Amino acid sequence: MFSSDELCSLRWDPVSKGVEVIDQTFLPHALRWCRLDSLSAFCRAISTMQVRGAPLIGITAAFGLANAIAEDASSENLLNASAALLATRPTAVNLRWALDQITRAVQSLEPSQRALVALKKALALREEDIVKCERIGANGLQLLSALNKDRLNIMTHCNAGWLATVQWGTALAPIYKAHAEGMAVHVWVSETRPRNQGTNLTAWELHRAGVPFTIVTDNSCGQLIRQGNVDCVIVGSDRTAANGDVCNKVGTYLKALAARASDIPFYVALPESTIDRTCVSGEHITIEERNQSEVLSIGGLDIAGNYREVKLADAHSKAINPAFDVTPACLVASLITEHGNFDASEKGLQQLGAIGSDGH
Repeated sequence: MFSSDELCSLRWDPVSKGVEVIDQTFLPHALRWCRLDSLSAFCRAISTMQVRGAPLIGITAAFGLANAIAEDASSENLLNASAALLATRPTAVNLRWALDQITRAVQSLEPSQRALVALKKALALREEDIVKCERIGANGLQLLSALNKDRLNIMTHCNAGWLATVQWGTALAPIYKAHAEGMAVHVWVSETRPRNQGTNLTAWELHRAGVPFTIVTDNSCGQLIRQGNVDCVIVGSDRTAANGDVCNKVGTYLKALAARASDIPFYVALPESTIDRTCVSGEHITIEERNQSEVLSIGGLDIAGNYREVKLADAHSKAINPAFDVTPACLVASLITEHGNFDASEKGLQQLGAIGSDGH
């Protein structure tokens, strides 16, 4: 299913020696690849959400730092470039993790040796991400199969598919595996205001994969769960604290509360690199606040097929736009990782750490 480089979000061209990413700001209306060839281009791609999703942000940043080292391999530039990339998105821990991976690989080397090693490390991280996400899919499939439903109705939030990683995704990976196994699967795709990553990205992905889905408004999700129309919820994570608290796209917490009230499992799928073991709990996670214009206006195609951005609110209105929220560990039925499925608790993450090999 994911053997072709067409179904990936970031590709390396060995001929031109450049990085290309899908510009996700044009989806679902156009599939456009964007070449990243400078530190400013990599930073802009992350900050403007041409690329998004914690794992993909990390991989993109790794290539961005490798690109900066190729231009100037001095220790000063290594520090400056890393700081510039780190400043683009404050919440997703994979960003810092990936930059640390590149830095540790090159900092003890002579400057003349750094560029090649940095590129090799970035390419290795890309391949590792693909393997990890496929394993997440296989482990999540075990949980979905155990629900023993003739037709499985799954709710997800935001986009945690291959557009948020390199291939497979995190929360969508078990769904893709289930669909490939012939399970009858239907996905409730919440729109995910204000940037509509569910409507624009998740629905686009599922359609391409042939997975049945229905887009629903964010405000309808609790009612769908209460009525028994949802068998489980699966979401991704941008940062998971050492106690199992999960930081994900804003609106995740409300779905977790609704799932608990209706006694259905709420799963979180993530690679180990998304766990911040230095963060004691979700209370210590910095929540990114994006521009209020994302709430006060919306973009899309008009009847003639032209892209338009329109204002939704009175010109004097103000808005607050937190990009993430924190779901307490007690609401999470299981953490689905590349190493297996674990309790969302300090003990569960310790067990995961004993098996894992990321070393952070």
